[in-house]
Amino acid sequence: METLRVPNYIKTVFIALLIIIIVFFMIVAKPILVPLLISGYIAMLLTSSCNWLERHKVPRSLSAALCLIVFIAVIGGILFIIYVQLRGFMSDIGGDLSSKINAFVIDINKYCKESFGFDLGMPNGFEVKKAVDIVKPENGSATTLVINMLNTVSDVILLPVFIFFLLIYRDHLAVFVTKVFSKQDDNFLLHKLTSIRKIVYSYIVGAGKVMGILAIVNTAVLFALGIKHAIFFGVVAGMLNIVPYLGPSLGVIMPFFFALMTKDSLFYPIAVAVSFIFIQLLEGAFLTPKITGGNVNLNALVTFLGLLIGGAIWGILGMILIIPTIAIMKKLFELSPDTQPYAYLFGEEDDNWFKKRDRKGKRARKEKQQRKAADETAKDILEKGEPD
Repeated sequence: METLRVPNYIKTVFIALLIIIIVFFMIVAKPILVPLLISGYIAMLLTSSCNWLERHKVPRSLSAALCLIVFIAVIGGILFIIYVQLRGFMSDIGGDLSSKINAFVIDINKYCKESFGFDLGMPNGFEVKKAVDIVKPENGSATTLVINMLNTVSDVILLPVFIFFLLIYRDHLAVFVTKVFSKQDDNFLLHKLTSIRKIVYSYIVGAGKVMGILAIVNTAVLFALGIKHAIFFGVVAGMLNIVPYLGPSLGVIMPFFFALMTKDSLFYPIAVAVSFIFIQLLEGAFLTPKITGGNVNLNALVTFLGLLIGGAIWGILGMILIIPTIAIMKKLFELSPDTQPYAYLFGEEDDNWFKKRDRKGKRARKEKQQRKAADETAKDILEKGEPD
């Protein structure tokens, strides 16, 4: 039976249509997909602990519950520390800092009007009521606010439920994948699934270590400069580092302007900016490559485009989730020869690819010439061996 061969450009069109359908599905199913994806990554993070407990004869459901409780306790402790620091920061904003901000805004408004003829519209300072009116929805109401709060609460409740079930049924999902790719060897598929889980685990743990180190270093620098609420600014700047490219820039803005408002000298805000930029340079050059290594192994172009697409579809959460998601897609594309070019598109550039291809071509041509010479030799032998 003759097999119909599909042209490569048709395959490309089908894959492009598939990507469009996936993006459309991500937009429509955002309320379910976002907590499900977050839960999936957390479940991958907790799988190693669950496996360790199960090897020590702890039932799967109990091990999943214990790991989930410990994880919630750790996250809750971090959020409590941030809440305590945030309360102190907000109390300062409502006190003397508010008048300093207003005086600073008045001076900036006056300078722009006198120097550039441009009025910022804040001659009396920063008015909270105007800011609320700007961010307030046009049709906002108490009912809408309550509905939004209920949606947020439901998302928070869904997370531990999803995590618990994903931990319990992780083997069931692995069997499902082997049935989908039934033509592949089961051991090969299980190895790929394990590598995907390890990639996500290494990425999350590595990102957590980097955030923790940056939070400590940033806090120490702010303490040394005498900036109030150093713990709050340091921890926030460290946590924002999880958003590549954009996070570090956002992390320096708040302490820079806070130092500008609260200190009488320009030395302090400039010192904050220079220190944070220097720390980020060290983090990008040494810290992240040493801790996370090449686990994700995505090129900068795909990472930046992924951040834009993730932010456009799912907002800030999309920018955080998109990097491990693209890494998983890259691994899945490696399973089929038809999609391996797209896996290479996501990965780092191979500078020696053309050299390898040239060497491979030369080797193939040499083997072809050797076979041709051997055929000609055999033909000559047969012709000479024929009787006259």
